[in-house]
Amino acid sequence: MSQPKTTPSFVSGGEFDELFHRVSNWGRWGPDDERGTLNYLTAEQVRASAALVRSGRTVSLSLPINTVAGPDNPHPSVHYMVKTHDVRPEHGEPRFAGDFLGSELHGDCRTHIDALCHVAYKGKLYNGKSPAAVTSRGATLMDITSYAHGIAGRGVLLDIPRYRNVRWLEPGEAVTSEEIEAVEKFQDVRLEEGDIFLFRTGHHRRRLELGPWNNNWDGEGQAGLNVNAMLLLHERKVAVFLPDGDGETVPSNVEGVTYPVHALQIASMGMACADSLQFEELVKVCEEENRWTFMVVAAPLRLPKGTGSLFNPIAIF
Repeated sequence: MSQPKTTPSFVSGGEFDELFHRVSNWGRWGPDDERGTLNYLTAEQVRASAALVRSGRTVSLSLPINTVAGPDNPHPSVHYMVKTHDVRPEHGEPRFAGDFLGSELHGDCRTHIDALCHVAYKGKLYNGKSPAAVTSRGATLMDITSYAHGIAGRGVLLDIPRYRNVRWLEPGEAVTSEEIEAVEKFQDVRLEEGDIFLFRTGHHRRRLELGPWNNNWDGEGQAGLNVNAMLLLHERKVAVFLPDGDGETVPSNVEGVTYPVHALQIASMGMACADSLQFEELVKVCEEENRWTFMVVAAPLRLPKGTGSLFNPIAIF
């Protein structure tokens, strides 16, 4: 079925603040909680997700690390060799090759996961903590090591372009909670407590076919969630959000808030959120396996004081 384009209606600053408080998890797991919605993902649910492994197929959900500058990659990662096999070893065989990688941890061309210290809204981090906890030396609380033992659970892919019968969503389009429920019925799946939500807009496919573009607030923008979808994610107690863009509808429709989805998910809900995944390989396997649920395993780097981490999440069928 072909669906009409959806652009979000205006949301005032007051309406947004009301929504921020409605979906807040501040204090739910105590004043010093650093895991946020990962508390919904229990050991029992991890065990249950292992039962989804049937064929043993594995699929990477990450982008290749991008070392080429572009309108959506103004600060590309740096990779070079520090040693190659043509160097004769000083003390005998074997010979070794080695390389260097330097990279920002955030950005639209790097698959990464955000720590809860990454986003502040109106002078507060998640759970009401002070953003002064993050200095030029890094974060002193809620850094990415809170996720050091990994994330594993049931992944649920909602493929919005497949539902709309389009190749991708266009910049500025928003996906509402009502459409999420319609896609669930279309795919015969349902987001449940502790789930890992994989949200596909076709962002990466658009980039592959049309080339890079400036998807920031001052550029062409991108497709993402409508802010009202946060109510559904909050009520369903979704544990993790993995989008193929960054989940934001750009330009923002919220007064005075450039990236409202990040503010709601991270600063209010304490949700484990990633940015810039790719699902083009995944959707082919989902269609071949005829299912949209699978086990997901993700392992952020154990970086003390880090506000995020590059990572390579894996879907296992």
